[in-house]
Order: sequence, then C-alpha cells, then structure tokens
Amino acid sequence: MPDTEFKLARTGDVAIVTIDNGADHTKPTFFSRGALESLDRVLDELERTDFTALVLTGKPFVFAAGADVTEFPDVSPELAREGSRAGHELFTRIAALPYPTVAAVNGACLGGGVEIALHCDARTISSGVRHFACPEVFLGIFPAWGGTQIIPRLVGPETAVKFIVANPLRQNRMLDARKAHELGFADALFEPVEFLDESIAFARDLAERGGLERPEPDFSELETILRRARGDVDDSVHGAAPGPYRALDLIEGAATWSLEEGYRAEEDAIAELLPSRQAQASIYAFDLVERRIKRGVGVPDAKPRRIERVGIVGAGLMATQLATLFLRRLEVPIVLRDLEQATVDRAVESIRDELALQVSKGRYDEGKARFLGSLVSGATSYDVFDGCDLVLEAVFEELSVKQEVFAELERVVSPECVLATNTSSLSVTEMASGLEHPQRVVGMHFFNPVALMPLVELVRAAETDEITLATAWDVSKKLRKRAVVVRDAPGFVVNRVLTRMTRVLMDALEHGNTVEETDEAIMRLGMPMAPSVLLQMVGPRVANHVLETMHDAFPDRFSLSPTLAGFADGRDEIVVLENAPKPVEEITDAVLEAVADEIHRLLEESVVAEAADVDACLILGAGWPFFLGGITKYLDQTGVSERMFGQPLADVRAGAPA
Repeated sequence: MPDTEFKLARTGDVAIVTIDNGADHTKPTFFSRGALESLDRVLDELERTDFTALVLTGKPFVFAAGADVTEFPDVSPELAREGSRAGHELFTRIAALPYPTVAAVNGACLGGGVEIALHCDARTISSGVRHFACPEVFLGIFPAWGGTQIIPRLVGPETAVKFIVANPLRQNRMLDARKAHELGFADALFEPVEFLDESIAFARDLAERGGLERPEPDFSELETILRRARGDVDDSVHGAAPGPYRALDLIEGAATWSLEEGYRAEEDAIAELLPSRQAQASIYAFDLVERRIKRGVGVPDAKPRRIERVGIVGAGLMATQLATLFLRRLEVPIVLRDLEQATVDRAVESIRDELALQVSKGRYDEGKARFLGSLVSGATSYDVFDGCDLVLEAVFEELSVKQEVFAELERVVSPECVLATNTSSLSVTEMASGLEHPQRVVGMHFFNPVALMPLVELVRAAETDEITLATAWDVSKKLRKRAVVVRDAPGFVVNRVLTRMTRVLMDALEHGNTVEETDEAIMRLGMPMAPSVLLQMVGPRVANHVLETMHDAFPDRFSLSPTLAGFADGRDEIVVLENAPKPVEEITDAVLEAVADEIHRLLEESVVAEAADVDACLILGAGWPFFLGGITKYLDQTGVSERMFGQPLADVRAGAPA
C-alpha cells in the first residue's frame, strides 16, 4: 500500500494541504503511522507560518479513507490507546491553528477522513462525492479520533446515532454529498469543476467574516434517542458485539463531557475494543473481502473472452433478476427464453419497469433507460441464443432438465460460447457430461436477491478450462460481484454449510424444542436473521431440495427431515419424533460443532483453498457478520477448532487432513 503524505503548497496567502499517496483513485489514501508523522511535520510549518487560511483536500476522487486497518491485527491495548491519542493530538493542532481551516472534501471520505475534516472550522463538499461515512462500528469498533464527540455537537445526537451506529449496521450505508450537506456535516456544496477554487474562495471569505455561526445541538431528547437506538442494536447484534453499545455510550457522554474528557473516554474504550475478539475478527473479515477476494484465489491467468451478447434460459423471478443485472452492468444485448411467450413478455416488461425505477431515482436519464430497454428481448425458441457469447441457465433445479437445456444450447451456440449454470447444489460436472464441449461449462451461483447479495460461487467442474473460468471471473467483476472459486461438489460452500446447520436445528425441533429456542440458539451468536425467517425467505421447497441433494451425497450427515419435507409440501407443523428438548446453549454448541466439521471436510476435499474462502462465502453470500469473521475465525478464537481437530481451521490447507 503506497504511503500517504500531507503535501503543503500555497496559493497566495492560503495554505493548501493535499492528502496524497501518489497513486490513482483505485488506491485510496489511508492514515498509517507514516502518514501521521507526515501530518506532524506539516503542522510544524503551518503553526509557524503566517497564512490567512488553510484548505485541506485530497487527491482526485479521494479525500481520505481513514486509518490503515493493516496496522490493527494483534494490536495491544497500549498501542490502540496510543494510536487514538496520536490522532487526537494531531487533529487538535489543526483545530487550534490561528487562522480559519476548511476541509475541501473532494472525494470518498471515510472514518478518520471524516474525523480530520471535522477538526477544521468548516467543510466544503463536492457534489460528486458518493461515499461519506464513519464505518467503524461495522468493524466492531467506533470512530476513535474524536468522531463520537464532535459529531453529536455538530449535527445533534439523533443524526450522530444514525451516522455512527445505525448506518454501519445497515449494510454499511453511506451518505452522498447532498445528504451530508443537508444534515450539516458540510457547510457548502460545490460542483466538481471549480471545486478547489471555490473552496479556496470560501476559506478566504471565512477569514474575512471571522467564522461561521451554527445552531446549538439539541440534546433534550437524548434519553429517548439512545433508548431507541440501544433497542435497535439489540435487534441487530443481540449483544454479541460490544462496539455499537460503546459508541452509543460515547455519544451520550458528548452531551456533558468536555472535549478533552471525551477524547480520553475514546482512548480508554478503543484500548479495550480494538484488541477484542470481535474487532480482530472484523478486521480479518474486512481484509478478506476487500483484498483477498478482490485479487482472486484460484483464478487462471488466461485471457477472458469478450462478452457482447448474453442469453438467459428461463424467465422466472431469478432469471429476470439475473437478466436485469447483466443488462445494467454489461450494457449488451440480453435475450431470454422460456416455455411460454407470455412468461417471457412479463420478464421483459419487469426489466423495463426496473429501468424506469432507476430513472425516477435519478440514476439514469430517460434516454439511457430507453436504450437499455431496447437491448432486452426474448422468445420461446432456443434459436434466440445464436450469437451469444455467454448463456446462463436459471431453470428448475432438476439435473435432467438442466442437461436437456445444455444439449439444446450446444445445438445453437458456437463452441466458444460459455455455458453457465446458476444451480445452487447440483453437480456441474454431471450437467456437462453429455456435451461435445464440456470444457466451456462453468457454475455461476448467484444469491437471492441478486441485486443485493455480492457473492458468486464460481464452480469449476471437472473439465472446465482456464479460458472459461477466467471469462466467468471477468464477467463477475464487471457485474460488481465478488467471486469465490470453488470445486464442483454437492452444495458447493454456502448451501452445504447452511444445510448442515439447518439439519441440526430441524433435529432439535423434531426432539421437542420450539422454533423460538432454535432461533435463539443462532441469534445469540449475533446472526443477522433468525433461521425461521431465513427459511421463509429461501423457501422451504428450495431448502428441502438442497437437503435431499446433500442426503444423496452424504446420507450419514444430512439425514432427511420429515418436518422440512412437510414445510415444503405446505404443511405448517413440526413432526416430533421424540420429546427430548435440549437447552438453547447445547443447540448452539451442536450447530458450531456441525459447522466446524463440515468446513473441515470442505477443506479436506479441496472444495476451496483455505478456510478464509469459506468465510468469504458466508459473509458475502449469507450475510454472516464481520465480527464473527465469517465463522472459522470465531471457531478458532473460541477454541472449538482446536478441540475438534487439534489445530485452527486457518492452518488447515486444502487436501491435507488434520
């Protein structure tokens, strides 16, 4: 990662400090120890030079992305405290400069970037900024460079709670420039073209006026705001992660503490939280999904084929979602095929309705929506796939049906056309077994809802060649998805692990436990959704079909469930085989041991390269929380792995049994 420096220049009597790491916008600027040392040196010069004003800004498209999280693993309490104090001391020196200071937020502004901006007297923001946020609670910590103290004083406690706690817990929501300005984080909103010049003029005007007047924050409803917020946090993490609770405590303190007292409280809290199990797991998970998975593991170095026309077999709900995604991201012709023309027509209409919705949200103009809408069509004949470079099937989960689809496709498409399946559990190798060119078949398992879930399990079948896999990887990236390469095996990763967990829960129900107890057994880990709710979202028929597939492959571990089979048939009753309920704690332990066992087997079978890939799949495909590190980090941290296998799962390499 390039080193970030604070570079000082001047425009007349105004100091311009640019936060820059010498790289383009694809490598954001982070605050490492070296960056803070650079700021210290620049502050020495700013303090001894008689400027009229300071404008602090970033390199093109990036203001600052916050602290360098690569310095966080295995941090000691003392080092965590020192890091927080160093930021407090340096940023306070910016606030104490004897002339007006303006943060010109020209691009992505996250975490410590927000906090350094908050220590300036005022902030301007470019209308092109789409990412303004403090995501620390998402990582199991909180803004520890003054954020919990300054933000409530600036925008009030209700907005502070949403910004610091609620937004990170809601899939890490961020503000755009207009919202940041509307809420009071920024004092002026300028267009990108003349942004820096207008910010310099704003700083000069500020110097002439002698400052800004802002309304005092209203803390009168603080108790009600915090009571509601703590209830919402309980609903989100169920007490399993301390970070959001400590953040709320610090926001509460901002109402009565001096700024100095608040900074000391942040330092005490970060010394406790940053070395904690949850924060360390979150940092591991962040590095996993933002670095390892983006780089790709097991992706061949082959040159991908160009994709200029895409076919979707099927026009049901999943197929329509997939077609919409491919159309919006690739902007190439999309053709759908189903048995009935009316079904195809409904899918095409639904896709165009989605484009119209994007227009209403201001994301497309009407011209672009019309253009994209003109690219989608469909019919009942396989001949529509002639000329496609990639065809993805999303039809009924029946092996013989999918084999028939591929046979029909091979009759129409060129030998170079990639044939992909969205199967959730069936063998891709068997699907391709009767084809003349099985090497161009690959699994691309998307998760529902397609627009939101970032994971694609990229399934390499026995004969999938490198060009096909490289093409599927390249397409996944262009779709803005995170792909994890997995070997063809029943259930792949996510459904295999989830189904093993589900089987434990069904067993508990069938032995007299209640749905409330099985839900509690999982929710107490901090999972985002109760298993009973997840089952309804996935659909009992789908869940039971996956269980049947897993039972065929591994009958000793995936016994069939009469209760789940009944749910799949529409019977809402639990089949109690024996009235021998277990305490909730025992159900939780049984789930953890079953999941650990299944992950260990996945590694032995070389379904993925490392335990980290399982974690990536569960985080991105099932929404498992960062503060568990997916799950293997938690199993390793709590000693479950060591007890069961004699070593952490992180040390188990593919194909190497413990």
